[in-house]
Amino acid sequence: MEPAAGLALPGARNLITDVPGLTVGQAEDAAARTGVTVILPDERAVCACDVRGGAPGTRETDALAPENLVDAVDAVVLAGGSVYGLGAADGVTAWLGARGRGYSLAASAEVPPSPVVPAAILFDMANGGEKAWGEAPPYRDLGRAAAQAASHQFQLGTAGAGMGAMAGALKGGIGSASIRSTDGFTVGALAAVNSWGSVVAPGGRTFWAAPFEMVEEFGGLGAAGLRAAPEEWGLAKGAASLRNTTIACVATDVALTPAQAKRVAIMAQDGLARAIRPIHAPFDGDVVFALSTGRQTCAEPAQLTVARLGSLAADALARAVARAVYEATPWPGSDVRCWRDLPA
Repeated sequence: MEPAAGLALPGARNLITDVPGLTVGQAEDAAARTGVTVILPDERAVCACDVRGGAPGTRETDALAPENLVDAVDAVVLAGGSVYGLGAADGVTAWLGARGRGYSLAASAEVPPSPVVPAAILFDMANGGEKAWGEAPPYRDLGRAAAQAASHQFQLGTAGAGMGAMAGALKGGIGSASIRSTDGFTVGALAAVNSWGSVVAPGGRTFWAAPFEMVEEFGGLGAAGLRAAPEEWGLAKGAASLRNTTIACVATDVALTPAQAKRVAIMAQDGLARAIRPIHAPFDGDVVFALSTGRQTCAEPAQLTVARLGSLAADALARAVARAVYEATPWPGSDVRCWRDLPA
């Protein structure tokens, strides 16, 4: 699979759902200022995970290691709610199992399948929402509702797992982007951006991801405003807020082995470094999943194809981060600062 001449462009939706075989569902609790995003493959999909933040919150990521039994997943869950948000995967698991989806060593009417649903969470607990839920956190119900809502279209900005997110000092959210190569494969990315670092350069509105922007998808300001001195972090959260995380999923329709998907996830992490400054701090929980729906074969030489996929995934993820903040809007009744509030 050699790079072809011509111009690669975003898919028709410029969303991760441009990858054939994927849908996305979201659900929110507006009062609690939190939510859930579910990436739902049509069929079981190869999945890998790369963790770079120093404070991750995850479920079933060890099962994804190439040497282990599980070679595919039934869904990937991104959620707010810190440790409580991991319960969203319970709702998705129950929803899938009730529909006969999951991993089975042997088909049996007496033994239901076991859906494999890895998950990652972000910390949105200090955003002013109503979190006094006692012994009944909303995440199981939100997970089930998000799975039921899965479709090819979904809202960006203040939605899903990005409902309660803050990107540095600005409102964060859910972002997504895609790219279709000139030789016919698709790569997509989705990010819930709740970063400690800033997504814009100091002193202006220019996104760090500006060099990778396509079709003016986050304002079309160009890269002329990019500049920063060492430790000049601009609209980062600073020492007053050390509870963060950016969680993401990249995907392709190219068939990959678990080990190849792992390499794509590792390379895709560079997209966070291109879009957020600083990133992967001791108090971030940054996690990137990589999915393969396997709709087309991995052309030889496979190593080159995987390298191309990883590079495109990193670019798409950088764009998704910027789109999350560009599309973010205030919580109802709040005056939280958004990117559009910055002086032009």
